[in-house]
This record gives sequence, C-alpha cells and structure tokens, in this order.
Amino acid sequence: MKTILLVDDETRMLDLISLYLTPRGYNCIKSTSGADALLYLDSHTADLILLDVMMPEMDGWTVCREIKKFWDIPIIMLTAKSEKPDIVKGLNIGADDYILKPFDEEELVARIEAVLRRRKSDGKTLTFKGLVLKEDSFELLFKNKEILLTPKEFSMLKLFLANPNKVFSREHLIGSVWGYGVSIEDRTIDSHVRNLREKLRKAGFPADDYLLTVWGVGYKWTGKE
Repeated sequence: MKTILLVDDETRMLDLISLYLTPRGYNCIKSTSGADALLYLDSHTADLILLDVMMPEMDGWTVCREIKKFWDIPIIMLTAKSEKPDIVKGLNIGADDYILKPFDEEELVARIEAVLRRRKSDGKTLTFKGLVLKEDSFELLFKNKEILLTPKEFSMLKLFLANPNKVFSREHLIGSVWGYGVSIEDRTIDSHVRNLREKLRKAGFPADDYLLTVWGVGYKWTGKE
C-alpha cells in the first residue's frame, strides 16, 4: 500500500482528499502544517506528498525546499492560483507536478499515478526512511548526504533493501554478493555487515533497528515502520 502524506492547513481539504484516495488503496497521513510534515518525515516515510502552497507560518514552497534537502520523495503542489509564475516556481524548486484547486477525484488520482509511474521508471533506485540507494550511479545517500560504501557493501545493502524482512543465510549472501563457487569464510560476511552498520550509524541512520542478526541463520533487513 502506497503512503501519501497530505499537507494542508484546511482540515476539510485533508478530509476530502483522504475520502478520494483511501478507497483507491492509498494510506493517507494528514498534516495541517509544514512543520508537522517535516516532523513526520523524520521518523516515517511516504511514497508521495500532496503539498498545499498557501499555508500560514511556512508556505508550501518553503516546505518543498526543506523536504528536497533531505528526502527523495515526489511532491505534487496543490494551489488555488493559476498564474504561470507560481507553477514554474514550484517546479523549479523540486516539485514533480502541480494541480490547481478545485480539482476532481479523477484528475487527482491520475496525476498521482503518473508521478509514481515516472518515479518507478526513472532508474534503479531503492528508498527507505531517508536512505536512497541509486544503483545506476553507485550512490548511497541519507538525507541527501552521501555514504561511501565498498562495492561489496553496496551490493549487500541493495540485496537487503530490495528484500525487506527476508532472512539471508551467510551462504546465500556469499553466493549473491561474491558469486557462487567462491571460497569465503562466514566471518567475512560478519565483518562486512559490521562495517555496513557502522557507516550507516555514522551518517545518522539507526542501522541497529533495521539491519538485524538472526542468530544461527544470518541477517535480514526489517521493513517495520
């Protein structure tokens, strides 16, 4: 189930959008301010954000900039203004699309699905709670700050992120990362996992909560919220 973070200071609008999206299978998280949305993202994740432009204290453009500093999450701006400069401004600061109020249910759903399809086809990218693993460019980012990994650490993390909650034996990890037929001792796997955890910790990611040891079996990446 895809999670959509709804950010609008009007609770009636939040309720209306949730009424549209929930029956379509989306998990809607409501936030009445930009500050609340940023607080939510500090400890949770979302597949897409619907962000109102005109909000008190922190407008949508400011919130969009802050989100894009730390998270690689697609954003659709909601605006009652039809002036071209406002639309262009949102796109220039990182928004993926915009939709003008008032809008109907079909248009909203179509734009959400289009953005999610584009994001899926943009390249081989895995995301998890602020972590962004870009396979094509061999990059790992946490809140937009790069974490340098060895090729084996990168391959191992990619395997974990692509298979949340799956337990991998040491033998399976050796075959998947080093290749079958290669003579590698179990403690080599343990050493790589230890180093991977340490690099994630130093970057601020709580690795011990997600990269878990399954005693007597191997390791897994838990996908818990």
